[in-house]
Amino acid sequence: MTFAATVLTLYPDMFPGPLGISLAGRGLAEAKWSIETVQIRDFARDKHRTVDDTPAGGGAGMVLKADVLAAAIDHARSLSPEAPVIAMTPRGRPISQARVRELAAGPGVTILCGRFEGFDERIFEGRNVEQVSVGDIVLSGGEPAALMLLDACIRLLPGVMGAASSGAEESFEDGLLEYPHYTRPTEWEGRTIPEVLRSGDHAKIAAWRKQKAEEDTRLRRPDLWERHRGARDQSASGARHKDEDLGS
Repeated sequence: MTFAATVLTLYPDMFPGPLGISLAGRGLAEAKWSIETVQIRDFARDKHRTVDDTPAGGGAGMVLKADVLAAAIDHARSLSPEAPVIAMTPRGRPISQARVRELAAGPGVTILCGRFEGFDERIFEGRNVEQVSVGDIVLSGGEPAALMLLDACIRLLPGVMGAASSGAEESFEDGLLEYPHYTRPTEWEGRTIPEVLRSGDHAKIAAWRKQKAEEDTRLRRPDLWERHRGARDQSASGARHKDEDLGS
């Protein structure tokens, strides 16, 4: 089954963009995934092809119209009925690697890219649209965020990455930041590769990498560390309960 991406946008020429090169581009050429763009403006109902209007209640900027967006989404759903519809918006829930894995395991995704001040709020409930954010930043539009989300999904598709283990040891895959990496030359500007990585002792290397991943996560991303520690404690508690049940 090919992972099918449908992107609703006012700027179709932005796709596939960087996804047309490197591993994603090769996967696209080999039909491991596909992409189709839908021009939102094609669903405007007036002769000027108007897609936006002034905000209700006043304020700066313009807002994408619910009726135009709904028509575009309905069309996209006819192309990929099983694909979830996701809107890229800073008001959305932060995307997680777990959600990316879910999307990559499915038939594909339909992504709605905003512009101006964003979307008429009624579209989310009216068309069951999931709101997703790629971070606490504001972009000029949803297209760069859509490219980021698609790249995260595509690299997980079977046959896209060279080594199957490459995706399993990345940051966030186990709730931690990835351990630091080094390569030749052994010494650079007076800085050397940690001795343990040159020891050839795979058990010591694995332990060092785990320790560094935990240390870096705790120092750099305390939010991730707290979630990881909570999940670990919950897992240990569940294991204890299971042992107690077996013992009884």
